[in-house]
Amino acid sequence: MSTFYEQQLLILVVACVIWLVVDNRLSRASTQKEHVTQALAQSVWRLTRQYLVVYAIVMGADWLQGPYVYSLYREQYGFPERLVAVLFVTGFVSAGITAPLVGAWADQYGRKRLCLVFCATYASACACIMVPWMPVLLFGRLLGGISTSILYSAFESWLVSSSNSLGFGQSELSSILGRATLVNGFVAAGAGVFSNQLVSFTHSFASPFLASGILLSLAWFTIRGMWSENYGAQDASYSRGGGSGFFQLSRLGQAWKIVTSDPKLMVLGLTQTCFEGSMYLFVFLWVPSLQESSSSGSLPLGYIFSCFMISMMLGSLFYTSIVSFFSAPTSTTSTPSSARDEPLVLHAKLSSLVCAVSALTFAITIGHDDEHVRFWAFCAFEACVGMYYPVQGMLRGSLISNEHRATLSSLFRVPLNIFVVVSLLTGVSSARYTVLTASACMLGFSSLMTGFVVVRGLDQSSGMPH
Repeated sequence: MSTFYEQQLLILVVACVIWLVVDNRLSRASTQKEHVTQALAQSVWRLTRQYLVVYAIVMGADWLQGPYVYSLYREQYGFPERLVAVLFVTGFVSAGITAPLVGAWADQYGRKRLCLVFCATYASACACIMVPWMPVLLFGRLLGGISTSILYSAFESWLVSSSNSLGFGQSELSSILGRATLVNGFVAAGAGVFSNQLVSFTHSFASPFLASGILLSLAWFTIRGMWSENYGAQDASYSRGGGSGFFQLSRLGQAWKIVTSDPKLMVLGLTQTCFEGSMYLFVFLWVPSLQESSSSGSLPLGYIFSCFMISMMLGSLFYTSIVSFFSAPTSTTSTPSSARDEPLVLHAKLSSLVCAVSALTFAITIGHDDEHVRFWAFCAFEACVGMYYPVQGMLRGSLISNEHRATLSSLFRVPLNIFVVVSLLTGVSSARYTVLTASACMLGFSSLMTGFVVVRGLDQSSGMPH
């Protein structure tokens, strides 16, 4: 059985290497066609390096923890299944409650500052998880939820705002976002191997969390030394008005009005809830789904996980190739609105396509009992994940104004976390066919809504929101 997965991993790695070469040539051709100046190319490379170095470190710290959270709670500490579920749900509830707050704080007090706070809170969460006492572990999960909200809002907001302030076009931003997803795939695969070796060497499931804390300390110094600060709305006006305070009620109210008044943003939030919610639930579902259809006693989960990560990288490469081939030329000089809109319409169509294909992959796993069919369907879903993040990041960066970017990005995570918590409390593993069916239906609905509302709205619009 492991021979099959070893072969599939080899096939995926070879495909990834070939596509890397093709994507590199497409990128060079696109750059020459757009007549990118040397000064612009150097600015893009500088921002890319600043962001990807930090992104690789923080995502590495996150990936190191993922494979062993459950094993540490259940096997090493010996907590019953019910308490382990409580710990997991606590993290998602914490993320859901604090998501809009951390986004508002990032816009108000600075994205760089919140990213530094992330390093401190996540490192503290790693320290808490090494203490086998329930109150400390619960506090650690609370810190972990806050950290997750910052990770998926403030970092991207810093990049988009920095890109806009440097006068980059949509193609430059989409290129950086695509590279970030590619780097994430490399880091995830490497972190999985490293954490596995670390546990084997130390005979402790807690060792990857110590390594994660070290990486987060490194990230803190790197952010402090390499990044400049950027904000949303001018914080001075809010401070003098006294309308925000610690809970940022004024900013959250404004953000909510912006979302409810723009159907495109509503659909953007719907897509985030449906896709990322399905992705989080997929983490709980893929192992029992493959085990159920497997004819052997055990599965080589490490090889399968690596196949998923390579598939995610292939999705990222597919995205960058499509954008390089189809995007209209952009530059820092003034261009007609139709030329500026074309890449955004492309990303909206890609968003609809990603949701539709993801729905199809889940439908295939429901309708087929064959282990190999399910495996490749899951690989296809991971490829969609690799496309989803740069596509969604580009849409958020273009459709959401800088003043409330982090706030709105975090606000979208509230229904996402509610969806995941409710699904976990109802029992994901025991009702996986129901969960997969619901996820497929939601993704299909999100695909249709994106096509009817976002794509059509951008086609009919004469200009693009900034």
